[in-house]
Amino acid sequence: MSMQREEILKRIAEIDGELKKRRQANRLNFYNAGRKKHKKQIAFHKCKKRNRWVFGGNRSGKTECGAVECLWMLRGIHPYRKNRRDIFGWCVSLSQQVQRDVAQAKILHYLPKSWIADIVMLSGRRDSPSGGVIDQIKIKNIFGGISTLGFKSCDQGREKFQGSSLDFVWFDEEPPRDIYEECVMRIMDKRGDIFGTMTPLKGKTFIYSEIYLNIRKNPEIWHEFMTWEDNPFLAKKEIELLENSLDKSALDSRRYGRFSEGQGLVYPEFDENVHVIEPFDVPKEWQDTISIDPGLNNPLSAHWYCVDWDGNVYVVAEHFAAGKDVDFHAQAIHGISSRLGWKADSKGRLRALIDSAANQRTLASVKSVTELFSERGILVNPSVNKDIFAGISRVKSFLKQGNGEGNLYIFSNCVNMIEEFKGYFWAGGDTPVKRDDHCMDELRYYIMTRPVPPQKEREVTAVERDKLNRIKRLKNKRIYE
Repeated sequence: MSMQREEILKRIAEIDGELKKRRQANRLNFYNAGRKKHKKQIAFHKCKKRNRWVFGGNRSGKTECGAVECLWMLRGIHPYRKNRRDIFGWCVSLSQQVQRDVAQAKILHYLPKSWIADIVMLSGRRDSPSGGVIDQIKIKNIFGGISTLGFKSCDQGREKFQGSSLDFVWFDEEPPRDIYEECVMRIMDKRGDIFGTMTPLKGKTFIYSEIYLNIRKNPEIWHEFMTWEDNPFLAKKEIELLENSLDKSALDSRRYGRFSEGQGLVYPEFDENVHVIEPFDVPKEWQDTISIDPGLNNPLSAHWYCVDWDGNVYVVAEHFAAGKDVDFHAQAIHGISSRLGWKADSKGRLRALIDSAANQRTLASVKSVTELFSERGILVNPSVNKDIFAGISRVKSFLKQGNGEGNLYIFSNCVNMIEEFKGYFWAGGDTPVKRDDHCMDELRYYIMTRPVPPQKEREVTAVERDKLNRIKRLKNKRIYE
């Protein structure tokens, strides 16, 4: 019996050794192939957009997906894209030292030696490339031919990025703007791809506006955030250790991959994947009110708010325009309300909240904005609670409850409110930066009204209906006696 047990244990050890040998020979086969899967890495690989970015904290798994994406394309084995031969791409790092220690190391980690046709070194030995700096790796493509991965560093300057026609560029960390723009030109001939994996440590740079906010509304741009919690291979004890080693300002970038400036985001709880939803037909009973932050030269922001039976708030429509008069805004608000079938009184008048500053008269008009809206069928209520700190605290409570779920949902067509959430930063103390905050102001006015769920009409049971009929018959009998 002991002999059989020893034989079984020996066989198990042999199998474990063979599995370990196979993993080391081709680690790519085991990438997201087990029981544990990094869902956001998979989402990145599946995305068909041509300009994709992962904003991730340290140890979130962002660099792995960049390296694997490169190798899949070069080898011609991408599981979610059309594969081709003779692919030419670049891996761009901040410096040659960073290249060697990070992106190059990841590429070599996942690259089987049998796939390598040649390695060209800038420094170090070809037979031990991990200790030097690689210029190019030539990779055998399964369709025949040879694919090429060139390594570039931003400290070489823009001139070193000119001339080539590329199938893809992978930015490992955020590049300078001039190098990014040069690389965009390099992929134009082949309609190639750009993808980036970075921890946003530099604040609100051009990547923040061009990619994260996508101010040019480029339909080919996509981004995702990766946090420590998204990485299923990162132990909870390690997360706790990392968390305790960083101060609050560093956590925004290094744990959540968020853009930070000064004291950080006012609403770090805001998550597009949770709080932004696609529009749907909202029951009329959910309609609550409109909230307005007035502006003439500055933008006027107006949103339509609904509350469901469970107290969840929905921002279902948006009007946002600058440099327009009250006539224009009133007409737009009536138009959107008509399209929504929004509730009005017997005279067709709408009701809305508005900043109390709308009560003020200016030299340009003998009437206040409140009066002007009222004359145009929008009865605005300027008695709003403008306590900034209390309002922000209450909005935060709607973004994230104790169970980790939100009670505030924004339709994806409310683009200006979404952008303001992403760019609303503290100036210091308890005061946000007074810039691009019109949606944030009128959202606070509304949330501070403490919206309550509508009363749901309860269906009368058969017993209750019979009881009501009996009472009615008794009343009729008394009348006629």
